[in-house]
Amino acid sequence: MQEADFNFTFSTNQLVAHFKPSNISLHIKREDLIDTFVSGNKFRKLKYNISEALKSNSPTLLTFGGAYSNHIAATAAAGKKYDLKTIGIIRGEELGKDIKKTLDTNETLKYAVAHGMQLHFISRETYRRKEEPDFIENLKAEFGDFYLLPEGGTNSLAIKGCEEILKEEDKEFDYICCSIGTGGTIAGIINASKPNQKILGFPALKGDWISSEIKKYTTQNNWSLVTDYHFGGYAKVDSKLIHFINLFNKKYEITLDPVYTGKMLYGIINMIENSKFPQNSRILAIHTGGLQGIAGMNELLIKKNLPLLDV
Repeated sequence: MQEADFNFTFSTNQLVAHFKPSNISLHIKREDLIDTFVSGNKFRKLKYNISEALKSNSPTLLTFGGAYSNHIAATAAAGKKYDLKTIGIIRGEELGKDIKKTLDTNETLKYAVAHGMQLHFISRETYRRKEEPDFIENLKAEFGDFYLLPEGGTNSLAIKGCEEILKEEDKEFDYICCSIGTGGTIAGIINASKPNQKILGFPALKGDWISSEIKKYTTQNNWSLVTDYHFGGYAKVDSKLIHFINLFNKKYEITLDPVYTGKMLYGIINMIENSKFPQNSRILAIHTGGLQGIAGMNELLIKKNLPLLDV
């Protein structure tokens, strides 16, 4: 397969802390350093999909996302880099009624438009049909031919890219921790892991429906979900989480996003402090990027009169 020429910085493992007396070490794989917007798991998911789009001479990428979607921003950036048109089908038709106001108050969508993405706003009810064949055909009738990227970017080519997150040197870790949105990133990590390693997934959404999604892409059983740290559900935060993320940033000079990695790291450290890991455990946490969403989250925090995230 023709591959897109992604010339980005690649991640390294950074020792964050050594906990005593348990002798537990915590490293973070800095996937966030790959690129500002096409970073972390978004880079991994887009790599082979962009290659396939170029190979098939598709002129346009079309994908789905919410108003603060990291995937939307990353797709727009990647499309501009490879001279591909991009269309974002955005959940929430009310956002399209005053597009100037929306872009003035939403850094994610403003960035996407600045990088050439055409936005199309639809109702939440219609958005739920995003995987139905007749709905896709209607989009093709409206926009012409396109290469379809699912919400969050998860498909078989995305899994292939995410399998490249782990390297040979990562076999030394006993636990590998990953935040979960649509399940694609952790599926790739599971596939690339060693049988003796335990993969822990930290879902950003409530409910255990994600297990069936993960099982679509992996047959290994060395994984489990940690469902105690979603803080109320997707994109829900409170002052305790904000304080943790800001303190972590100040102490280790690593910025965490509040939707995924912030909750995961909060959970990992809480589990260590409560003796949920065996002594001498070596833990690797995957930093999946997503930092572009902090500006949008701070806009929401101002409205809720909550402390802001440091950037």
